[in-house]
Amino acid sequence: MSIQKKGSAQWQGSLKKGKGSVSSESGALKDLPYGFNTRFEGQPGTNPEELIGAAHASCYSMALSMILGEENLEAESIKTQATVTLEQDDSGFTISAIHLDTVARIPGADQSTFETAANKAKEGCPVSKLFKANITLDAKLEN
Repeated sequence: MSIQKKGSAQWQGSLKKGKGSVSSESGALKDLPYGFNTRFEGQPGTNPEELIGAAHASCYSMALSMILGEENLEAESIKTQATVTLEQDDSGFTISAIHLDTVARIPGADQSTFETAANKAKEGCPVSKLFKANITLDAKLEN
């Protein structure tokens, strides 16, 4: 099986004064603004790091759901936040780390089964496999 999905971006102007927008094939994102100010100065709009974080959190949550299903478990809820770290060094900017925080409510799951599934999802999620960054995980099972 092979699927292809598309995202697009357009940019106008210089790095610091320019602006752009991002869109997704599905239309879920449509001309969402981004720029230097949204990436480095906290202005309204989006940036590549938060988009990567959203993609990673959603992929991880789906992977965890799949792995739980292999154990005949179904999550009532999985909430994941991905914190993407962008650092500057002598060679430029690098995404050096991504930390996943997930909290799940899974009827019938014990802590050991949950932790095993959570770690398998971290390693096996297709988005995780993209990164050279250090990926860490805190996973909490709610009662």
